[in-house]
Amino acid sequence: MAMWVFLVAFLPAVLMSECRHDEEMPVDCSDIYKSGQTLGGIYTIYPTSDIPVRVNCHMISCGSDEDNGGWTVIQRRMDGSVNFYQPWDQYKRGFGNVEGEYWLGLENIYQLTRKKKYMLRVDLEDFEGNKVFALYSSFSVDCEMDGYQLHVSGFTDGGAGDSLSGHNDQKFSTFDKDQDTWGNNCAKYHLGGLWYYSCLNANPNGLYLWKEDSLHSTIGVVWLNWKNNSLKSIIMKLKRVF
Repeated sequence: MAMWVFLVAFLPAVLMSECRHDEEMPVDCSDIYKSGQTLGGIYTIYPTSDIPVRVNCHMISCGSDEDNGGWTVIQRRMDGSVNFYQPWDQYKRGFGNVEGEYWLGLENIYQLTRKKKYMLRVDLEDFEGNKVFALYSSFSVDCEMDGYQLHVSGFTDGGAGDSLSGHNDQKFSTFDKDQDTWGNNCAKYHLGGLWYYSCLNANPNGLYLWKEDSLHSTIGVVWLNWKNNSLKSIIMKLKRVF
């Protein structure tokens, strides 16, 4: 009898604790922004509800619907400090330094985009300080069984041109997992990992070159519809569309 009294008394407390815990688990930076955290920086999100993931949140607020905070950075290149010529397992789980260069991980990106609708913004900067962007109103990737296939559409030009729509419906490829439509391996040829077709209009995860270099642009960090040259920085970030 005493044991039943203990269980009845203890159970509501457990349930209440779990409910409070769930409410404190932001799925992405949009949740963090909505909670009142408007300063950009490193936060913890829970794309799968139970596994914490550290991420860089951009909380810009420039007045337009596209710019008002809550952007979850999924990829960042800025100084060549991280090697992006990585195998499949690394691209699946993520790598790098969340305070600098990093890749969030295909599984995390899949978990983020599988239930809710997201837009993608790609910010680009060249070595002369020129800045442009490309905006896509819809972005998602499928599960690993489907090759983390990309779905991207709804392009709006911010000066960068559209270098990603050509990669739509492609599976992700790395040097050790070739899923592109070319006879050879695009990831090996262009020294990166991406949703290659045969092969690319963009190579955000290519070899970081320390200056503009059109001679080796096909292996560098490039966005070909802006310029056939190596870029200083590129940031790919998602925001939930409510």
